[in-house]
Amino acid sequence: MKSIYSIKKIDLEKYFENIGEKKFRATQVFEWLYRKNVSSFDEMSNLSKEVISKLKEDFYFNELKLLVRQEDELVKKYLFELSDNNKIESVLMEHDYGLSICISSQIGCNMGCRFCESGRLKKVRNLTADEMLLQVLTVEKDVKERISHIVIMGIGEPFDNYDNFMDFIRIVNDPYGPAIGARHITVSTSGIVPKIYDFMNEDIGVNLAISLHAPNNRVRSDIMKVNNAYTIEEIMKAVKEYIKKTNRRVTFEYILLENINDSDECAKELSNLLKGINCYVNLIPYNETNNISLKRTKSSQILRFYDILKKNRINVTIRKEFGRKVSAACGQLRAIKEGEK
Repeated sequence: MKSIYSIKKIDLEKYFENIGEKKFRATQVFEWLYRKNVSSFDEMSNLSKEVISKLKEDFYFNELKLLVRQEDELVKKYLFELSDNNKIESVLMEHDYGLSICISSQIGCNMGCRFCESGRLKKVRNLTADEMLLQVLTVEKDVKERISHIVIMGIGEPFDNYDNFMDFIRIVNDPYGPAIGARHITVSTSGIVPKIYDFMNEDIGVNLAISLHAPNNRVRSDIMKVNNAYTIEEIMKAVKEYIKKTNRRVTFEYILLENINDSDECAKELSNLLKGINCYVNLIPYNETNNISLKRTKSSQILRFYDILKKNRINVTIRKEFGRKVSAACGQLRAIKEGEK
C-alpha cells in the first residue's frame, strides 16, 4: 500500500484509468484531500462504494504525530514523530507577506557541515514525498491558517533525496492540490552539482538557494566536507548554466563565522566570485549552540562585510533572525526533545 499523500495527480489519473475509471476521479480525490481536508476515503461522497473500496485496498492515510510545539515571537517549532518512530522538525515563521514553513527532507544529514546541528545526526533515511507534504498540512491544521511559502532548508540535503523531493514539489504545487506557487517555494542545496543540472531542466519555477558560506575552496572545505566532492568552481559553472537556462536569480547563503569566513578579504573575494552573476547574497548571523565551538561574527563586522559587498555592487541582505530562543533558527534543528543530548 502507498500513502495517498505521496501520489502526484498525473499518477493518480493513470491509476484510475488502469482500474477502468475516468481519470477525472483523480481531481475529485485531490479536491477532497486538499480543499476539504478529509482524513478518510469514506468521506469522499461523490465516489462510488466500489471506487472507495479499491482506494482502501491500495492507499492509506499517513499522518505525523506531534510530540512538541515550542513558540517564540513570530515562530513555532514542531517536533514530529514518523510511523517508524524517527523524528523530524519543522519551523513556522510569520512574515508580513504570510506564513512560511521550513521543512525537513531527510532524517539526519550526511553533509556534515561544521556549523550545523542537523549534521550531528547521521542520515538515517530519506523522507518520502508524503512525509514532506504532511509537515505542511499538519502545521496548517494546527494553526488553522493557510501557509503561503515553503523553504526546504530544514534537516537534510534535498538534492540527496531528489526524486522524493521533486514528487513533493509536484504535489504541493498542483492547482488541485495545496496549490502553493512555485515562486513561493525555495530549495536550498549545499552544492550537489549533478542535481543542479537536473533541477534546471525540470521546467518549474521553484527558487534555488546555494549554501556557499565561503569565498574559496580552502575555507569551504574546512567547514563543508561536500566541497571535497564538488568545488566552488564546479558549483559556479553549474549556477551560471542554471541562470542561463532558467533566467532566474539564484540566492547564495553565507553564514558568518568569527575569524573563519568573515574577514574583509573574504568579503572582497566573495564580491569578485559573484560579480556579474544574477544573484543575491543572504548573510546569516551564526546561531551558536552548546555542541559546536564556532562563534558568531560581531554585529559591527557583519555590517562591514555587508558594506563591502554593497560597494562592489553585489545584491545583499542580512537575514532576519527567527526562533533562536527555541533553537529553531538556521542550523539549530536536531529533532530531539528538550533535555535530550
